[in-house]
Amino acid sequence: MDFASIRIITADVARLVSFYERATGLAAHRATEDFAELRTPCATLAIAGTRTVPLFAPGSARPADNHSVIVEFRVPDVDRVYESLSATDAEFVNEPTTMPWGNRSLLLRDPDGNLVNFFTPGG
Repeated sequence: MDFASIRIITADVARLVSFYERATGLAAHRATEDFAELRTPCATLAIAGTRTVPLFAPGSARPADNHSVIVEFRVPDVDRVYESLSATDAEFVNEPTTMPWGNRSLLLRDPDGNLVNFFTPGG
């Protein structure tokens, strides 16, 4: 088994895709106006509009209602990511901080309020 992706359901695909493209430096692969993916060598972040939910199970997912999942990206330099996002309207929860387990971490919210963690493993 391979872990393939995390999918975020949103009411505004274009806005959320734009945020993640800016935050990660990755170009999204847009299949339709309701679905896009940001692919990395390890996993994929899928972003889908609310119109896709009934295709799986009507009412099973709600946009901007996540209170338990943190989307995480391992990056070479958290402080550089922080500098690049400081000029945007990103909502920072924490500035770069060295965690007790050694990772340097930057926590922020995407436009839908989902928590996003950029981290650099400690040495």
